[in-house]
Amino acid sequence: MKTIDFDQETCLTRPLVATIGFFDGVHKGHQYLINHVVQQADELGCESAVITFRQHPRQVLDADYCPKELSDFDEKQLLLSKTRVENVIALDFDESLAAMTAREFMEKILYQKLCVRRLLIGYDNRFGKDRAETFEDYVRHGREIGIEVLQSQPFVLNGERVSSSLVRRYLEAGEMELAAFCLGYPYTLRGKVVHGVKKGREIGFPTANLVLEDQRKLIPDNGVYAVKVRLENSLEMKHAMMNIGTRPTFGDNRRTMEVHILNFSDDLYGQRLSVSFIHRLREEKAFETESLLIEQLHEDKRLVTEQFIKEQENDE
Repeated sequence: MKTIDFDQETCLTRPLVATIGFFDGVHKGHQYLINHVVQQADELGCESAVITFRQHPRQVLDADYCPKELSDFDEKQLLLSKTRVENVIALDFDESLAAMTAREFMEKILYQKLCVRRLLIGYDNRFGKDRAETFEDYVRHGREIGIEVLQSQPFVLNGERVSSSLVRRYLEAGEMELAAFCLGYPYTLRGKVVHGVKKGREIGFPTANLVLEDQRKLIPDNGVYAVKVRLENSLEMKHAMMNIGTRPTFGDNRRTMEVHILNFSDDLYGQRLSVSFIHRLREEKAFETESLLIEQLHEDKRLVTEQFIKEQENDE
């Protein structure tokens, strides 16, 4: 897969079959669409392309609301590299691009600059200034410009149309298995380990306090989770339990992310971790005493261990 950073000098000459969108999370719906692009490119003897944006369009279009993201651009590139698409074309979504009508964008960018000759659009995707036009308008513009425009059907799992919005809803509800089912992989956060108040160490459950590398990433609902952790410069996935929340037992109002890696005692301060969510054990709650909290943490650890034993048995 080749990544092309679009600028004013970009001028491709080989005809492309392409799709366009933000592709947040590159979930199964996106994968379904991209597979169709690749198949049609093969049939026509063209190259395939995903045209995407480095910034979420709402960062420019609507400063009051921008959804939390499922993947940063580096993660998106990695996920796209696991498909069969040949080219990823990255555009900076700025005010000049936002001001283009759909026809202007199709003619000046897609046709003249990128040599797109067939455009496959997701079932719910709209583009152009104010997203004011419909799929029928895109077809008409394409016919006049020289781009064949087709529409993909939605990808449906368990009666739900898979979308980035659906995945966000599952994550915000702590439904990690459903989110992973739609994504095709466990949802993952990346961050740096920083110093905390060290209360976990005092009660026998030392934790790595994680600060996200990208503050635009969505953090799942508060609670205790079974997770897998990958340390910086390592491929090994370690079993762990994670608490997201405000530590109500200790009266702390700051939302934190704390990871306790099972059977591990090395110093992690300053290291970067990747945390993949497997299962939500319970909601976060306040305990009347510290001893009751410790008792619950031992039970959480037992359940996390059972979770991964079952996973290993299923894999075998």
